[in-house]
Amino acid sequence: MRRFFDAPSRQLPLTELRDRVAANNQLLLTVIVAAIFLSGIPGGWLPDAPQFAPGAVLVIVAAIASLAVPWSRLHPSWVAVIPLCDIVAIGLMRTSDVPGIGLLWAFPTMWLSSMGRLWFVVACVGSIGSYWVALLFVPDFELTWAVIVLPAVVIAIGASTYNATRRFLAQRALLDRQAERLTAALRHASRQEQLLTEVLDTVDFGVLRIGADGEITFVNDALGRFQRRIPGFGRPDGTETIFAADGETPLSSEDRPLARIVRGETFDDVVVWYSVSDSRRAALSLTARRMRDADGNPAGVVLVARDVTDERTALKARDSLVASVSHELRTPLTSIIGYLELVLDTEDLPENVHRQVDVAYRNSERLLGIVSGILAASTASRMSAEVTISPVLHDLGAVVRAAASDLTPIARERAIRIDVDEVGDTPAFIDPARVRQVVDNLISNAIKFNRDGGSITLNSATDGDVSWFLVRDTGIGLSPEDQDRLFERFFRAESGVAGTGLGLAISREIARAHGGDITVTSTKGVGTTFMVRLPAHATSTPVAAQEGAA
Repeated sequence: MRRFFDAPSRQLPLTELRDRVAANNQLLLTVIVAAIFLSGIPGGWLPDAPQFAPGAVLVIVAAIASLAVPWSRLHPSWVAVIPLCDIVAIGLMRTSDVPGIGLLWAFPTMWLSSMGRLWFVVACVGSIGSYWVALLFVPDFELTWAVIVLPAVVIAIGASTYNATRRFLAQRALLDRQAERLTAALRHASRQEQLLTEVLDTVDFGVLRIGADGEITFVNDALGRFQRRIPGFGRPDGTETIFAADGETPLSSEDRPLARIVRGETFDDVVVWYSVSDSRRAALSLTARRMRDADGNPAGVVLVARDVTDERTALKARDSLVASVSHELRTPLTSIIGYLELVLDTEDLPENVHRQVDVAYRNSERLLGIVSGILAASTASRMSAEVTISPVLHDLGAVVRAAASDLTPIARERAIRIDVDEVGDTPAFIDPARVRQVVDNLISNAIKFNRDGGSITLNSATDGDVSWFLVRDTGIGLSPEDQDRLFERFFRAESGVAGTGLGLAISREIARAHGGDITVTSTKGVGTTFMVRLPAHATSTPVAAQEGAA
C-alpha cells in the first residue's frame, strides 16, 4: 500500500547552520560599515576620523575569518570571537565622532545574545559598558542624554534577544521531542500496517475494503485471485448473470452483493454463484461489515469473501446420495408392509403370531416414515426439510407413554430408568405418527448419550392453548457451540456415536410444521433437556407467533 510519511523533510545539521550564521551576520555588518566608509569620501569627513579606518579594516578581517575558518570543526564558543572583534572595531570607529556609529553595537549584541549563553551576553554588555566608563575619563567629554540612552538600548536589546533565544531553544527542544515521538508512532503504524497486509495476503479468503466515499482502498491477494478467476465478481454494475444460494435463481442488479454494500446494507454468509465459464460456476460466501472511525463516523465497509464451491458441491453430492438410498429403501419397505398386512388379515392366525407380526408391521411403518423424512430432508433446502402432516385432536401424553414403553427394553440394557410419572393426559392438535417420530428420536438420543445407570424424565402438560412435553436426561450434556448447531442437518456432536445427524433436524421441522418448535437447554457434564411445544387445538396461535409477540 502507498505510504505518505516515509519521506522526512531535510534539515540542515547544526554544524552547517553555525557556518552560515557566522558568515551572514558578519557580511551584513561589513556591508553597512563599507557603505558608511564610502559615504565618507564624498562627504569629506573621513580625513577627520583617523580611527574609523582601522575599525573598518578590523570588521573586514573578521568577515574574511567568518568565511575562511571552518567553524563547524571548532567548539561553538569560538564563534563568539567574531562579534567581540566587532565590538572593539565599533569602539574604534565610535571615537571618530561619526554620528550613529554606536548603534552598530546592536549587531554583535544580538549575535552574542542569540547564542543562548549567559556569559556571552555578560561579556558583550561588559565590553560595551567599559567603553562608556572609559569615556568619562576623557578630557572635555560632554555627558548627554544620547550617551546615557545608547548603552541602555544596547543592554535592552541583548536582554530581550537572550530571552527570546532561550524561549526559541526550549520550543525547539519540545518540538524535537514531539517529532521523535511522532516518528516512532509512524514507524510503529507502518510496521503494523505491513504486518496486517502480510497476514491478509496469507489467508485464503478475500478481503475488500471500501471507503466512506465508495472508493476501493484495500484488496488482498486472495480477493485479487477471485477477481481474476471470476469475471463478474467485484463489479456492482456488471452484466454477468449471478445466481442465489440455490444456484438457479438469477439475482437482479440491485440484489448484487456490492450493490447492497453501496446502499449501506450489511449481511452474513450470503452465498452467491458466479459463472466462471460456460460450463463451470463458483460459489462464494460473502459477509459485509460496516466500520466506524474513532469519532463514531462511518469509515466504509469491509467485505470478506470465501470460496465454498467444493463445500457446496460436496453437500449436493451427499444430499443426492442420501435421496437415492432413501428412495431405494422405500420400495422394499412398501412391499414388506403390504405382505405383513396380508398376514394380519389371515383369519386363522394364532394370537401370539398375530401379536408378533403386528409389532413388525408397526415398526415397518415407522421405518417407512423415517425413510420418507430423510428423503424430504435431502431434497429440501440446506437447513430445512419439507414435512407434510395430517393433524387431529389427540392425547399427546399417550404418544409419549407409548414411545417410552417401546424404548424401555433398550434403556434397560444400560440400566437407564425412564420416568413417566409426570406424563398426564395432554390434548393436542397433532399428527400422532409424526409426533411419535419426534418423541422416539428424543428418547433414543437421551438413551444414546446418557450414562450407564442414568435416568430419563418425561413430562407433558398444557395451558389450554399450547401443549408441550419434556425429555430430560442425566447424560454428557452439550457445549454452547454444539447447541448452536444442534438442529443442522448431518451435524453430530459426538462422532463416535452411531447416527446420521438427521434426527433432530427432521424433528424440528415436524414440530414447526405443526406450528410449534423445539428448544434445548444443556450443561456440559450434567445433562440435556428438550422441550417440544405444540398447539393444544386447531385454532391455537402458532408458537413462533407467540414468542415474537412476547
